[in-house]
Amino acid sequence: MRSFIILFLFAIAFSACKKFLTIENPSTISQDAVFTSVSNTNSAVIGVYAMLIGDNGYGNRISCLFPQSADDFKTSGDYSPDDRRGISTYGASAGNSDLPNPFNQLFKGIERANVCIKYIPRSPLYTGGSATEQAQMKKLYGEALTLRAQFYFEALRNWGDLPAQLVPAADLKDMYLARTDKDSIYRQLLDDLALAEDLVPWRTESPDQNLRLTKGAVKGIRARIALAVGGYSLRTNPHVMARREDYKKFYQIAYDECADIMAHPEQHSLNPVYEQLFKTLHAATRTDNAHELMFEIGAYGGNASTDSKLGYYNGLKHNTSSRFGGGGGGINALPVYFYEFDSTGDCRRDVTINIFEIDASSQKIAIMAGALTDGKYRRSWTGITGTSQNLAINWPILRFADVLLMYAEADNEINEGPSAKAQDALLQVQKRAFAGHLDRLPVMPADKQGFFDAIVHERLLEFGGEGIRKYDLIRWNLLATKIAETRDKLRQFMNGEGRYANVPLYLYAKAAPYSLTNSVDETQTLDLYGGPAAQVLFQPGLGVATAPAGYSVKNWRMAVNEDYLTGARKGYAIYFEANKKELLPIPMDALNANYKLVQNQGYN
Repeated sequence: MRSFIILFLFAIAFSACKKFLTIENPSTISQDAVFTSVSNTNSAVIGVYAMLIGDNGYGNRISCLFPQSADDFKTSGDYSPDDRRGISTYGASAGNSDLPNPFNQLFKGIERANVCIKYIPRSPLYTGGSATEQAQMKKLYGEALTLRAQFYFEALRNWGDLPAQLVPAADLKDMYLARTDKDSIYRQLLDDLALAEDLVPWRTESPDQNLRLTKGAVKGIRARIALAVGGYSLRTNPHVMARREDYKKFYQIAYDECADIMAHPEQHSLNPVYEQLFKTLHAATRTDNAHELMFEIGAYGGNASTDSKLGYYNGLKHNTSSRFGGGGGGINALPVYFYEFDSTGDCRRDVTINIFEIDASSQKIAIMAGALTDGKYRRSWTGITGTSQNLAINWPILRFADVLLMYAEADNEINEGPSAKAQDALLQVQKRAFAGHLDRLPVMPADKQGFFDAIVHERLLEFGGEGIRKYDLIRWNLLATKIAETRDKLRQFMNGEGRYANVPLYLYAKAAPYSLTNSVDETQTLDLYGGPAAQVLFQPGLGVATAPAGYSVKNWRMAVNEDYLTGARKGYAIYFEANKKELLPIPMDALNANYKLVQNQGYN
């Protein structure tokens, strides 16, 4: 226990300007004194927050690797069972090198939270301090409960049933814990969050915003977990995707939590400009006065433990010789995802998907359809140049748009059809996306299935690249269906059939100035032979592999071939198996350390 406390106390605080508040490093105080001081208790809780970030947290592997692949993005490169590409193709081995450290870090976070959860309520300040001290200690207790819920939620949705370690390791009579049905852990987490939301203040009442948990974020996380519990998941016995018979009571929890957040628009609302949300993640100057970003993971420090590789591993590709430095390209958008967006009305497409890269001269140039990247993370949106791989870009955990869409989904399910308020919640998200083009808004469905289908599609468009889509499809039991549908769409794209009949085989591009203006304009000012992107990407073009003078040829439909579809090394989600690969393999290191753990079915 002493080693855990000392580890907390050496945790470096996050800076006040962009990340966590600054605190002193009380490394010389005794263990007994830790939870008798608000300052030292805060240090311990910051030690829990610290397990969210870094290469093995939401700074890279959990955010960028685990959510691939759905019907939006996949990892770049060729399949190997032992690295990130094996995760993306659903062919990861139990010895995959990208699994053990994130697994361990999640449980380190759980252990640190367990210590805080045990000792904070025992502190003499919790019930006997001044009114201010009691409020501060209760806030910290609520944060610890919520952080443990987030760590466990991430572990359960990736690995299924896991040991229920809800007390500090020092209190365990048996260190070797068997797997526990995830539903029982989820019930505990939901109870914990119900308590936490009464302890943590609203944003306007908190000195710590965005990067520290406030009431709205706790409620939103509780809603998200409730929908996961009420949705489908891969069961241990029988080994099939199934949902609980009483699933609607969990939809009711989500409905109630989201309704309460929506009833407090002074706390959180939609940012009127979609792109500003993601630029806010990149800089100390925030452009989110609506506080749509309800909780994000802070990154800082320029190292693998406290910073992120967002924008360096993933995001817009930058040539190493550009004035911005190199990076990006580790995650690719599926070409057909680009065509899911309205061709001219939906501003989210050009924010979410880059159809260009930055060349050695710091100019932009269109790329082939197989190399599209996730556009919400861009090195050139930061002020960090040179060779650094850590760009201090935060990871978004929860946005108010998600609250609106969770509310709409829950309302539709509970009431067997959407209420007017549910339709309005969906419409709010759509109107922001179609600002300036409201005449192109999709028709609002009035029936249950039609409205559900609209929610499924809207979440695809709204949250691309934010690590949400695959888990949505799993809880709806649509992952197998959408993978099959997407493979069919890719084949139609390859053959120029159906909705892709007028999509060009090739683009012809030359470099153009990269002005760092808004993404819609940046895309439309690409130098493409034949006109702007809004025209060229929706007409057959020349259809020849020889570019006009001054232009270079870029494969568009030609970028998708049979190898892209079904190849053993490049095939899209090629190793997916329904009722098996919805979960990752438990790392061999964890199995070797605990003889009571059993590997997930379908993995050796």
